Amino acid sequence: MSDPGFPLPAGLQLDWVYALGEPRCHGVIRTVPEDFIVEEEIGFSPDGEGHHAWLHIRKRNTNTEWLARELANLADVPLSEVGYAGLKDRHAVTSQVFTVNLSGKAEPDWQQLASDDIAFLEIDRHGRKLKRGALRENRFTLTLRELAGECCDIEQRLQRIAAEGVPNYFGEQRFGHDFGNLAMAAAMFRGEWRESVRHKRSLYLSAARSYLFNKVLSARVADGSWHRALPGEALMQEGSTSCFSVRLIGSEIEKRVAAGQLHPTGPLWGKGRPTSLADALAFELQVLEGEDFWKAGLEKAGMEQERRSLRLPVKKFEWHWLDETTLQLQFALPPGAYATSLLREIAVIANAASRG
Repeated sequence: MSDPGFPLPAGLQLDWVYALGEPRCHGVIRTVPEDFIVEEEIGFSPDGEGHHAWLHIRKRNTNTEWLARELANLADVPLSEVGYAGLKDRHAVTSQVFTVNLSGKAEPDWQQLASDDIAFLEIDRHGRKLKRGALRENRFTLTLRELAGECCDIEQRLQRIAAEGVPNYFGEQRFGHDFGNLAMAAAMFRGEWRESVRHKRSLYLSAARSYLFNKVLSARVADGSWHRALPGEALMQEGSTSCFSVRLIGSEIEKRVAAGQLHPTGPLWGKGRPTSLADALAFELQVLEGEDFWKAGLEKAGMEQERRSLRLPVKKFEWHWLDETTLQLQFALPPGAYATSLLREIAVIANAASRG
């Protein structure tokens, strides 16, 4: 059954401040799937034994969840026995690893699913199910076409992004079409809807947390502190999710933040007190004043306080002009990051795949 439509609460801040100023250049992506290429880097290899099939698959115009169901059906196992590290875009060319628990089952002929849009790059065995988020990074090759308007500052923007990164906003995908996931979260918090499907409930709760995080981050971008530490900052180490709070910011901390070794963080709201202190905590609470509806809903739903980096470093960043109006970008992002957070700082990009 499809979810009913619910209205968004009034007065939400759904536009986020740009670090480099709002672009006046515009363009198009996904004219063809090859304009959006994503290669998943798991960071480890299959161990060659065990009950789980290890399937490295390249797919084109293919939804991750749909392919997971097809793998489960072919292997005659429940969908829950199929593992993958994360969802990948449908209107794209993407490569990712799936695991399928074949305990007590004969291995099927996976090539039955091969087609012009699905290719098996590697078939092996592994001892464990691949879990969500269990990857090192995603490597992107994106092609922006039909660039027009005031595009004279694109080179400067690209150089700034390479040096400073971008604000680590949750992308539009997190909120759903027309912010539908956020509307469903609001309906749940009002008691108008009870979601029984676990992954959908998680999706709606994540949208609510992401809204509060983006609001705090947008305020930090507006005052220029998204890539520097405030007194009391909860700092996250690069390449880690662990945080520590620093009440007074000395020169050594400032140097490590400037070098990208430490990142300021914002709240992923839930039960308990945020780990930020002093000025950083006061800033967050001031920005989220009046958001008790969302905060209380998340706390009642059992979410726990967590942190997310305010800054998204862009690794291995290169760009090439294929012609005067076509720009190709190559870069790597950590799990949980959104390529749209980078694109929005370069130009206003329309999605050709969604054109009616």
